[in-house]
Amino acid sequence: MFEVQNLNVYYGDSHVIRNVGFGVGENETVAIMGRNGMGKTTLLKSLIGVLPARSGQVTLNGVSLFGKKTYQHVAAGMGYVPQGRMIFPYLTVEENILTGMENLKDKTIPQFVYDTFPVLYEMRQRKGGNLSGGQQQQLAISRALVSNPTLLILDEPTEGIQPSIIKDIARTLNKLKAERNFSLVVSEQVLSFTLEIADRFFIIERGEFVYEDTKERVDTAKIHAFLTV
Repeated sequence: MFEVQNLNVYYGDSHVIRNVGFGVGENETVAIMGRNGMGKTTLLKSLIGVLPARSGQVTLNGVSLFGKKTYQHVAAGMGYVPQGRMIFPYLTVEENILTGMENLKDKTIPQFVYDTFPVLYEMRQRKGGNLSGGQQQQLAISRALVSNPTLLILDEPTEGIQPSIIKDIARTLNKLKAERNFSLVVSEQVLSFTLEIADRFFIIERGEFVYEDTKERVDTAKIHAFLTV
C-alpha cells in the first residue's frame, strides 16, 4: 500500500537519510525507533513532503509522490501529526479541526471525532493553547484524520504526555485504525507504547535502518539497547 525505496535526504551537504527503504501494508502499523538525532523526524518530514528528498521513491496506493508538495501528499491519502503536535494555540478546538478540512467540500466535523475524543466536544470553543498536552495530541490526531487518510504518519506522539495518557492514546489509535481502516507509520522512543500498536519495528541509526523485526519475533532487549546506548 505504501512503499519507500532508496530514499536519500540531505541538509545542505550533510547526508542525513541514507538509502532507506520499507513498505507498509493495509491496516498495518510500522514503528520507526531510535535515539534523538538519528533521523526519525527528518525521515517522516520527507515522507510527507515537508523536506525534499535528493533521490529515491515514495509511492502511496500506486501514486508516486517523489518531488511532490505536501498538499499533494495529503490529497493522495496521507495524514500527518508532527512532533510537538503544532496545533494553532489561538484558534479554538473546532477551528483547529477545520484546518484539516480545508480542501473538503463538506466542512462538517465528522461525528467520529467527538465520539472518539469527547473532551474535544466539551472544549470545542476553547483555545487550543489552553488544552493539556494529551488533549492537544487528541486534537492533532483529529485534525489529521478528518481528511480520511489511508496512511497516518505520527512523529513522537508520546512526547510530553503523562504515562497514563500514553496507554489511552495507544488504545485509541488501535480502535481508530480498525474503524477507519488506515495504516500507520509512527516514530517513537517509548518501547512500551510501540509494543501496544506496532506490527513491525525498525531501528534507525545515523540515517540508516540497522534493525528490523515483527511483533511476534521482536527482541525487546535488543531494541532497548539501541535506544539507550
